[in-house]
Amino acid sequence: MSQIYKTFRSQSTMCGLLLFLLCFSLEAGAKPLRVVEGSNSIETYARGLLTLVLSKLPEKYEIEQTIAGNSEERMVSMLMDNQLDVVWYATTNDLEERLQPIRICIYRGLLGYRVLMIKKGTQHKFDGIKNLEDLKRVSLGQGRFWADTNVLTANHLNVVKVLKYEGLFYMLDGERFDAFPRGAHEPWSEMQRYPKLALDVEQNLLISYTNPFYFFVNKSNTKLAAEIERGLRIAIEDGSFDEYFFNDPTVQDVMAKANLKNRSLIKLDNPGLPKKTPVDDASLWFDPYSFTE
Repeated sequence: MSQIYKTFRSQSTMCGLLLFLLCFSLEAGAKPLRVVEGSNSIETYARGLLTLVLSKLPEKYEIEQTIAGNSEERMVSMLMDNQLDVVWYATTNDLEERLQPIRICIYRGLLGYRVLMIKKGTQHKFDGIKNLEDLKRVSLGQGRFWADTNVLTANHLNVVKVLKYEGLFYMLDGERFDAFPRGAHEPWSEMQRYPKLALDVEQNLLISYTNPFYFFVNKSNTKLAAEIERGLRIAIEDGSFDEYFFNDPTVQDVMAKANLKNRSLIKLDNPGLPKKTPVDDASLWFDPYSFTE
């Protein structure tokens, strides 16, 4: 009897161990997704949203920050070579030809809203501006090779093109141009970095154009693309996407400081916008004029 008991106990222990190892292997078997390392506001936001989206799915994924940040072109090449699994960028026709976009804007279009950084004491130059034709009276500083620059020039605005990003702040302070269009989330932190420059934010205008910011995967990874889209749509339907978006520190900063809904809107055409952009699906886009706290 003692031997039988020992055998039973041994078998029970073995079964328990096997059950533990099975559970552990299931947890350890979560599919890794390689993304870019980084701690700026967009990288932090995108990784957090991706984590939320993946939590909606029955299949388990684990995000691995294994790749050091680099240029967009380098990251795109790595994704195409299957050295990365997910990246996030403002979309272009070129990106959509090379990668598979998940066409749900992760910032709900917020990055397509621009306010103007100006020289302190020059608000009077902008007080009479009401529409696109009026806006052509002032000069706007931009990076020479930025996608935004193409949008501004396509709308026949007066653009001063500059090679170096840092130089734009000093040139604005020196009144080499009248305004520097910035994403609605950008100017306050940027002005803190240049406290010796006499910079301010224009009070009345809001420039907008459709500028989707997407997750992208490898063209051949159709399953992952479908899973991410499924998770995004579940998060939209259950309200967790909105909750995440409106609780992001950068978005909250915009709501507190930019006064978006009380600004005069000037819409620009974006001739480089990919044709498959879901512009007619209002559930995917943030509208500052319908926002209520």
